[in-house]
Amino acid sequence: MSGFRTLDDIGDVSGKVVLVRVDLNLPMQEGHVTDTTRVKASAPTILELADAGAKVLLLAHFGRPKGARHSTMSLSLVQGAVEHVLGREVMFIPEVSGPVAAQAIGILRPGDIGMLENTRFWPGEEKNDPEFAKAIAANADIYVNDAFSAAHRAHATTEGLARILPAYAGRSMQAELEALEKALGNPRKPVAAVVGGAKVSTKLAVLKHLVGKVGHLIIGGGMANTFLAARGVAVGKSLCEHELTGTAEEIMETADKAGCTVHLPYDVAVAREFAANPASLRICNVHEVGADEMILDVGPQAVEALGDVLKTCRTLVWNGPLGAFEIEPFDAATVALARTAAALSREGSLVSVAGGGDTVAALNHAGVAADFTYVSTAGGAFLEWMEGRELPGVVALVK
Repeated sequence: MSGFRTLDDIGDVSGKVVLVRVDLNLPMQEGHVTDTTRVKASAPTILELADAGAKVLLLAHFGRPKGARHSTMSLSLVQGAVEHVLGREVMFIPEVSGPVAAQAIGILRPGDIGMLENTRFWPGEEKNDPEFAKAIAANADIYVNDAFSAAHRAHATTEGLARILPAYAGRSMQAELEALEKALGNPRKPVAAVVGGAKVSTKLAVLKHLVGKVGHLIIGGGMANTFLAARGVAVGKSLCEHELTGTAEEIMETADKAGCTVHLPYDVAVAREFAANPASLRICNVHEVGADEMILDVGPQAVEALGDVLKTCRTLVWNGPLGAFEIEPFDAATVALARTAAALSREGSLVSVAGGGDTVAALNHAGVAADFTYVSTAGGAFLEWMEGRELPGVVALVK
């Protein structure tokens, strides 16, 4: 996806009111924000605009209030965390439009930052109501979208505003789109994709799209068991969607026609119970899984072979772990392959792009997230992009 406007195209913003759509849907425990990664992602955009003399107004949703006000979902709850990351005072404005917002904007000086209330307190947000978008736009001059994670939804503040005001991608959005373009838009070949996770059913569209796009499709996690079962392997008590073996067959046939090699594990880590370091743990060939055993990770021989595959590739897209990585030792395959990918990325032979909640957690667990070329924190938006779908919030930014 190229041809979108960025902050480099914005011109002089001094004294102008800039609406910046950010992701402030932060995890909370007992009234405190537990992770500020999403604020850090948008900080460069916010500070660049403020330092250029703009009046910056942050727009974001928080939770699912379904179009009504809830004190437990007010964005005022994250104000302190945002101020801490930015190192600046942020004025909280309890509306998104109308006279209260206009008055607050009047008080702000050039370079100041304000934060409007949770956009989902109004039904017009999720309905993408043009009148609601117009009311917000009435107090502003420019719109910047820096929330890729919300770009797969056509809401008033992700898509509607871009139709009314001059619209630009913020730095985080720009980095995301440039990384995705390198990964699947116009990648260096050969391309490999790692797709893991528990169920085939949640990644069907991804798998169908990828087989036409990549040279190597590496399938891990619980979903690999469904593919193994489709090949006639007895998977014992493993997590497996037996009703989807026909679909798995179709995907493998499509891959075959497209010249895409599907990699399934040939040795696996199995146990009779799902627990940390179980006594019943053993490594075996996939054809030797006992009726009372569960496949919980890809085996060491297969991982070594997969590492060799990555050494022949120039681009890697990764979504989902290879095993039950939350519990040792079933994190071994994910950690080993992630470290190989990280080493290849460090030496510059591989462009590696990863995304999705579990994936980010797995790469952090392996200690290699910083070595990947790009790690997307977007969940749903990253998956929809991997499915080859157009994201409304991104399409709205194209020149």
